[in-house]
Amino acid sequence: MRVCLCVVGRLRAGPERDLIDDYVTRFDRSGRALGLGPLDVREVEDRKGGGMAAEAVLLRRALPDGAAVIALDERGKLRTSPEFAQDLARWRDDGRSDLAFIIGGADGIDPALRAECDGALSFGKMVWPHMLARVMLTEQLYRAASILAGAPYHRV
Repeated sequence: MRVCLCVVGRLRAGPERDLIDDYVTRFDRSGRALGLGPLDVREVEDRKGGGMAAEAVLLRRALPDGAAVIALDERGKLRTSPEFAQDLARWRDDGRSDLAFIIGGADGIDPALRAECDGALSFGKMVWPHMLARVMLTEQLYRAASILAGAPYHRV
């Protein structure tokens, strides 16, 4: 199952980019034997300043056809890392060929797009900068693959 992050904003070189690149590489390596990956990051940018609605149009275009779509949103479901790993395995085992996560811009995800999603995931009640949300999501994807592989990365 291919995994795609569809995100608003372009990430420049720096510590966040380095962390994301590292976790993407780790996920691709550990997920391959599990039928997970590759992990693709698709960045969109609303250059005309149209707000959430314009961002939603760009995000929809970036989504792979037929993908299960999960929004990152503070109103989403709180999951433990093992529960998230099981969700990933379930989507894969249900025959999904693509899974996409969307991360909105500074104002969040357009409510109409959020309503179209198959689910929503929260990293807690606090709102995180979207660049840090990308880092946390890529790390959790790698952690989920490690859990499913029985690797020692995740300790309880």
